[in-house]
Amino acid sequence: MAQQRKRLGDLLVEAGILKQQQLVETLKHKKRGQKLGDALLERGYITEQQLIEVLEFQLGIPHISLHRYPIDTTLMNTVPKEVARRNILIPLKKNGDELLIAMADPMDYIAVDDLRMSTGFQIKQVIASKEEILQAINKHYSLDESMKEILSDDLEGDITDRATGEDDAPAIRLVNQILLTGLQQKASDIHIDPQEKKVLVRYRVDGVLKTERALPKSLQNVLIARVKIMANLNITETRLPQDGRIKVTLDFTSVDLRISTLPTVYGEKIVIRILDLGNALNKLSQLGFNKINYEHFLNLIKRPSGIILITGPTGSGKSSTLYAALNHLNSDEVNIITVEDPVEYQIEGINQVQVNSNVGLTFATGLRSILRQDPNIVMVGEIRDTETAEIAIRASLTGHLVLSTLHTNSAIATIPRLIDMGIEPFLVVSSLSGIVAQRLVRKICRECCEEYEPTEMEKNLFVRRGMKVGKTYRGKGCGVCNTTGYKGRVAIQEILVVDDDIRQMMMNNQSTSAIRDYAMENGMIFLIDDGLLKVKQGLTTVEEILRVAIDD
Repeated sequence: MAQQRKRLGDLLVEAGILKQQQLVETLKHKKRGQKLGDALLERGYITEQQLIEVLEFQLGIPHISLHRYPIDTTLMNTVPKEVARRNILIPLKKNGDELLIAMADPMDYIAVDDLRMSTGFQIKQVIASKEEILQAINKHYSLDESMKEILSDDLEGDITDRATGEDDAPAIRLVNQILLTGLQQKASDIHIDPQEKKVLVRYRVDGVLKTERALPKSLQNVLIARVKIMANLNITETRLPQDGRIKVTLDFTSVDLRISTLPTVYGEKIVIRILDLGNALNKLSQLGFNKINYEHFLNLIKRPSGIILITGPTGSGKSSTLYAALNHLNSDEVNIITVEDPVEYQIEGINQVQVNSNVGLTFATGLRSILRQDPNIVMVGEIRDTETAEIAIRASLTGHLVLSTLHTNSAIATIPRLIDMGIEPFLVVSSLSGIVAQRLVRKICRECCEEYEPTEMEKNLFVRRGMKVGKTYRGKGCGVCNTTGYKGRVAIQEILVVDDDIRQMMMNNQSTSAIRDYAMENGMIFLIDDGLLKVKQGLTTVEEILRVAIDD
């Protein structure tokens, strides 16, 4: 063991992955108590896959994927949860007097020695990624303990009593654990789905739903009661949908949760939207605009008046783009007022109004009142009806910059959509400054990215769009990305800047295909083109682009 006690930095320099200067710089600036591996990953000098490969090759310690490994859950009592979380390790199996432990840092010899002393076993290490270990800890520790405790409780007891009480009550721990797992997997939504004989817990990660686990049906009532109590909802009302909001601190991270309940035949279904403020308030430069679209968008939002619409289906990142634009425009010289349903993120310096239809405060009435508050910039969460559209358009004609969203499939399809809503064509023509259509596509996982030869279909697609096929990449699938090959998301956009020629075409009732041809001749980058440019940059795959954009 003494011979193997090399330092991580030396191993990485020896392997040619890290320069000595980068190592010295990282050691000098890393936070106190931070591990060297984490500091190098944070600076982008190495990837987690490179780190694992070096440790595997240089130390002869095997690397495993925990998703496929059958973990012996009886061993969770051997290593306390606090120790597992602090040192990022998890026990896997016992073989005689040897205990197999998966570690993110197998060179943490202090943790290995402590485990040998506390458990009495000889410790054998294997390497697994940090994220996989944290997910396994969440999955196999507290959730199972809380479930057993709830199931062993008197099931006839009062549900309200069992869903409230001390922080260490089993029901509270169970819900906290479900939320924490969602946060660590960077899920946007958590679904608690009652079925006939079980309750499913599902997470939407990078836009795709996956079932994490099935809970016994007997936990359903106490689980739903706990979430409703947290959100101050009426727990006795089970026949009507309800909405609520919670601010909680999980694992030292403050998060906003939006709760929605819906009565189904098997009981109330709950969807929890996780609003991560850190991810929401991006700068415009972080939104994935290509250079040309970025310039167009900046020029649009700098205009003193007019209406700018951001379009796309639910979950296409429209709100994030709106908030980024407002953040960019937010200064002492302007009065920005928004009317939203609901107010997702609260931004300092901006007056945000929450729609409340129960007392008659709709988008339309809110917007009317806003215009008497001397605003420079108005943001309307969504144009849902003719009345709201009309007031928004008239506001843009009276010297206000209006930002809003609309559900349409493309930028050009927005024009007939507004006219179909009953807005006078001359109003649409004179007020509309620009339309941004947006979609979110999954990014290729950086850890398992590999180059491959594009198929004939992919080559033809590039040729049809007038592009040369560059290098194409895909993710093999690894522990970091849950074997999907994708990690995180990036936006693809198309921007239609409404100029005088387009206004003339709209006034003459020309077809959308004529407007499309004109836009194409003038260099408009369509959704599919922007997507293919991002494929050439190695950010995503052709398959992902075709999932959200149409090649026409």
